[in-house]
Amino acid sequence: MASPFPGVDPYIEAQDFWQDFHSRFLTYACDAINLKLPAGYVAQLGEKLRLMEAPARRSRTVLPDVTVLRSHRIAGRTRASRRTEGTAAMIEPVRLPLPVEYVEVRDTWIEIHRGRRRQIVASIEILSPTNKTGTGRAEYLAKRRELIQRRIHLVELDLLLRGTRLPMARPLPAGDFYALVSRAEERPQSDVYAWSLRDPIPLVPIPLSPPDGDVILELAELFSVAYDRGRYVDLVDYSVPPTTVKNPSDRAWAQRTARARRR
Repeated sequence: MASPFPGVDPYIEAQDFWQDFHSRFLTYACDAINLKLPAGYVAQLGEKLRLMEAPARRSRTVLPDVTVLRSHRIAGRTRASRRTEGTAAMIEPVRLPLPVEYVEVRDTWIEIHRGRRRQIVASIEILSPTNKTGTGRAEYLAKRRELIQRRIHLVELDLLLRGTRLPMARPLPAGDFYALVSRAEERPQSDVYAWSLRDPIPLVPIPLSPPDGDVILELAELFSVAYDRGRYVDLVDYSVPPTTVKNPSDRAWAQRTARARRR
């Protein structure tokens, strides 16, 4: 069953289902791209694990795709006893934990390769909350700079309302969601697609190597497939307001849209 919203469903992010949705959406997008790519190209999922220090209050909203790793005690250590060596006295220590609880973050993206040497042509990034907040944002920006410096097309999809928008040399156009298409041969100029919560999700071109033309990514269809196969209609509670929508008018519209679905 389809989402009640014409475009991005804000309840998926608001109710902490983004981790599961992100994985599904990436997989379906990779499959859809492969069905359209000309001979000699292939789209594959890329993956990288990284450690980041857990914040004081962990939240699934802030930290998707993570595993909590606890610090290990050093084997064989015992409490110091009171002893004297010469004139120096050993005092009893107080055992306190270090703030070294970490989370393992799993970053995933799509790479388009060409030829037997698997030359990377394009990288498609669908942002997670960790790409837009805290140390994760700094790490993603470093990766973004590296991609921009290489002759690789960059496609960046921000379907999230929370977090800090990624920087551009000039202000972004008005919108709730964004798609950036940065063609290697046209930098620093990039195409930015912006749309609102009330709009349908647009088509986004995926550049290939010249003279091959773009592959069109049908984001709306992929969003619908991920929503339906993830059975979010049975998971999402549409009776409450979506906390991610800050504009009062848009929040009221979202609630009306959700209520209309339940009738």
